[in-house]
Amino acid sequence: MNNTSTNKSRQRKIGKVVSTQMTSTIVVSVDSFITHPIYKKKIRKTRRFLVHDPDNTAKLGDVITIEESRPISKLKRWVVVVDQKKIQDIKS
Repeated sequence: MNNTSTNKSRQRKIGKVVSTQMTSTIVVSVDSFITHPIYKKKIRKTRRFLVHDPDNTAKLGDVITIEESRPISKLKRWVVVVDQKKIQDIKS
């Protein structure tokens, strides 16, 4: 059996950096919209994730992509994958 092919796909989310005050950790706010079952109105749900940023590259207000990872600490289970601003700069 080949154990290298057991890699499962990890969940990715796009969010905005709302805090960078901790060392190698940032707080990212991710918005999702759900539809109310009766009134059919869109409702915004906001979740905040503690994200591992080992190089401290993210700045306040940046839009970044985060990915699931192994537990890094008690509350950190996400890592920074790519900065969306840098992608837009490269494309233009």
